[in-house]
Amino acid sequence: MTSRRNFLKTTSLTTFGFALGVSSFAKDATLKKITPAIVSLEINPFIIIDTAGNITLVNPRPDMGQGSTQAVPSLLAEELEVTLEKVKIVQSDGKGKYGDQTSGGSSSVRALWQPIRKAGAAAREMLTETAAKRWNVPISECFAQDGKIVHRGSGKSLTYGELADDASKLEIPKNPKLKEAKDFKIIGKYNKRLDVPERVTGKAVYGLDVDVPGMVYASIVHSPMLHGKIASIDDTETKKIAGVLQVVRTERPMPHRKSEAVAVIATNWWAALKGKKALKVQWDNGNYDKTLSTQKYFDATYEAAKKEGINYEEKGDFSAKYASAKQKTEANYETPFLAHAPIEPENAIVHVKDDGTIEIWAPVQGPDWALRDVCGYMNVKPEQVKINVTLLGGAFGRKAYHDFLLEACHLSKELKKNVKVTWTREDDITQGPYRPGMLSHLQGFVENGKITGFHHHAIGESIAGQVFKGLKDDEADPWLTGEISPENSKYNFATASKISWTNVKTDIPVVWWRSVYASNFGWGQECFIDELAHLAGKDPLQARLDILSDERFRKVLETLAEKANWKEKLPAGQGKGIAVFRSFDSISAACVTVSKQENGVKIDKVVSVIDCGYYVNPDNVKAQTEGNIVMGLTSAIKDGITFTNGVCDQTNFHQFNLMRINEAPKMEIHIIDSGANPGGVGEPGLPPIAPALGNAIFAATGKRIRKLPFDISNIG
Repeated sequence: MTSRRNFLKTTSLTTFGFALGVSSFAKDATLKKITPAIVSLEINPFIIIDTAGNITLVNPRPDMGQGSTQAVPSLLAEELEVTLEKVKIVQSDGKGKYGDQTSGGSSSVRALWQPIRKAGAAAREMLTETAAKRWNVPISECFAQDGKIVHRGSGKSLTYGELADDASKLEIPKNPKLKEAKDFKIIGKYNKRLDVPERVTGKAVYGLDVDVPGMVYASIVHSPMLHGKIASIDDTETKKIAGVLQVVRTERPMPHRKSEAVAVIATNWWAALKGKKALKVQWDNGNYDKTLSTQKYFDATYEAAKKEGINYEEKGDFSAKYASAKQKTEANYETPFLAHAPIEPENAIVHVKDDGTIEIWAPVQGPDWALRDVCGYMNVKPEQVKINVTLLGGAFGRKAYHDFLLEACHLSKELKKNVKVTWTREDDITQGPYRPGMLSHLQGFVENGKITGFHHHAIGESIAGQVFKGLKDDEADPWLTGEISPENSKYNFATASKISWTNVKTDIPVVWWRSVYASNFGWGQECFIDELAHLAGKDPLQARLDILSDERFRKVLETLAEKANWKEKLPAGQGKGIAVFRSFDSISAACVTVSKQENGVKIDKVVSVIDCGYYVNPDNVKAQTEGNIVMGLTSAIKDGITFTNGVCDQTNFHQFNLMRINEAPKMEIHIIDSGANPGGVGEPGLPPIAPALGNAIFAATGKRIRKLPFDISNIG
């Protein structure tokens, strides 16, 4: 049974009447080692109802724009029979009693769907039982409504606050009865985002907004070649700037290595930034000017494509069947390194105190991972660290990589001061980490007008290997199964199929980027399926349906065909392309329409269909999908990240361009109500976008594009 009284003593919340955890329904996270698997999640959130009737949810998922501050309380409010306005949100702090707390892998709703609802249902049952005992009536005559328990016969009622203290003495039900979908009042319905007014008026607090008394500001000079060593420092001009306090050597700790850096410390951010620009640092770059090159990296991937990879899974003898096939083809599809470029750059405030405790204010995706990393780096215990998580102004995976936070830890320890580290946009883009550039080497064959053989050889740097040091040299990246295996795509290649892997390593730091490998490998898979469809003489939609027996996939594609009017005859110079991909337990498909325009094409329209199972708010599903469309198109037709002679070629948005509002095409989003278990929403809409665009360009122009990014105004 949950120790409510101990929680009462340790929580900072007051007027406490009732605290309910869901450790009855999930393993106690304090008993398990926190692992780096982004979607292997166990939950232990708390709901708190005080004697005044206030309802507080300790939300274990930071909000970085995906809407967790509405979605998670919606699950609770639904089962508690209260409106969203009555649920107050408190962000968890990384402590083990709250379980896994990382926003990533589109996991918030799908992981919390059962635990949060069960917590709400359990609280409802306990409150109902308490009221029934007070009135000495059967429980069946009582029901919850708008924060009260009502007696059906007499109409009398008691508020949750009036019942909270006595309810807290009951045992937590192990199997509370959840509401049926037909009775939902909040889940699946359009509801206003209550957090929007504060965000648009500037009242919401992001990491950059936090100002702690007595803090100093740090602007950091990183090596242009990422891993260069400091040869000399000339701070003569820097120290002349008013407000600059000192210049100190520091370090940037990354999962795969540390890099040296120099910090300018000042009384205000402007002085720190001016001091950084005036600082002269000479770097010993070793051989990085010769070895740190995206061109050399991709050359190595293309060489790897000529060889056998590590076999991940295989059905039939693909090589033998491919060798004897009469209709076959192969191709390479390339995706670039990409920066995350969140609108709010990386920042953190850290105070390492004299008593050895540490307090942190930072926009991090997971306070539990941040706690783990800080404890490991600073050699302290979790109880010595307090993390205050702010809202995140975007992240896309970047703010679960804590180099910027550990920089602040190092500086605060050295300076014995409260330090705020803020990265510039140039730091963010030139230093990484990045989505890894990847190559897909694809082979396939057709028989009797049907795609029956398919081999996807995935090639590139491994996130599991570089970030988590969890990949052996003779082992295929385990994350492939969730991206490109036939079990994930549900494509049935009747004769033979194969998935293989080659790890091409680099010192360019990498980490997950929105939709992780799905954004890389969806490009190759779905464009190559189109190539095989044309080889078979089949319509690309029909070719997919021919090898799909899964009804959810078929429904998504058939809905897309209907909504996008797939079968309409287009005038010369126009073309439509489709793609479908499953990621994070959701199925998403897209149809892109383009028209020829001088030497290039114009993107006219994108129709997206998503089956994410049960969802909380359809408006949020559409908003996230629209964001995925824009980000997917941007990654296809705007700039990638490249390194030449050891230095990143892109420094700011003038070289790492984003799609602008006037470039965005018309968008239609359609949601399929499949009634399946909840899937992700924040990422699954992205993987089909680039391949649908590539296939549309082929349909309009006959030009097959296999390398991203490309210039849409001049496709050759």
